[in-house]
Amino acid sequence: MNTKQQRQAIIETAHRRYATKKYDPSKHISPADWRTILEVGRLSPSSFGYEPWQFVLIDSDKVKQDIKPFSWGAVNSINGADKLLLILARTDVAYDSDYAARLVRDIKGHLYSKLSPVSQSFKHFQENDLHLASPRARFDWAAKQCYIAMANMMTAAAELGIDSCPIEGFNYRKMNQYLKEHHLADTKHWHAAVMVSFGYRDQPITPKVRQPLADIYRKI
Repeated sequence: MNTKQQRQAIIETAHRRYATKKYDPSKHISPADWRTILEVGRLSPSSFGYEPWQFVLIDSDKVKQDIKPFSWGAVNSINGADKLLLILARTDVAYDSDYAARLVRDIKGHLYSKLSPVSQSFKHFQENDLHLASPRARFDWAAKQCYIAMANMMTAAAELGIDSCPIEGFNYRKMNQYLKEHHLADTKHWHAAVMVSFGYRDQPITPKVRQPLADIYRKI
């Protein structure tokens, strides 16, 4: 495949990616394809490399039915998608948090210190550049990282001929309360960021309608 063909293939993938509202429940994603989608999510970039996410596959029919009353945007996915993924964002990532210390020591293999140049740089970034002065602000920052992973997984799925749908249509307070009451997540440290479903569509892909590039792109 030459460069022109590669460019065209990328654009075709973008057109192939469609927010699927109706899935064929008889079709299933192969284990190898699902592992590939998850691996793309795992390898996604995050601010300072702190990976403030958890990918939670909602596989239980009971859980799906339990959350349906407060997850209006997920109803079609619950009824037909092969995979329903809830992405949780870490609520307390900071330069001096236990989470940051564990990630630096155990995952990155570096010595951790609150006074290290990296820790102090992250502190300045959060407090002075982004002005993250509250737990809600830190959660919102973490949730942004989750969206990067979700977008990458959706693109990978499209490359594999698998359909997907990002889902914000649910009551976040009720979702977090459900996770807490049923001991499905440590909601002291993790809250729902977004859901995304994967499967095979049972509807045609309508042509994308977007603003022209001239309206959304400029040079300064």
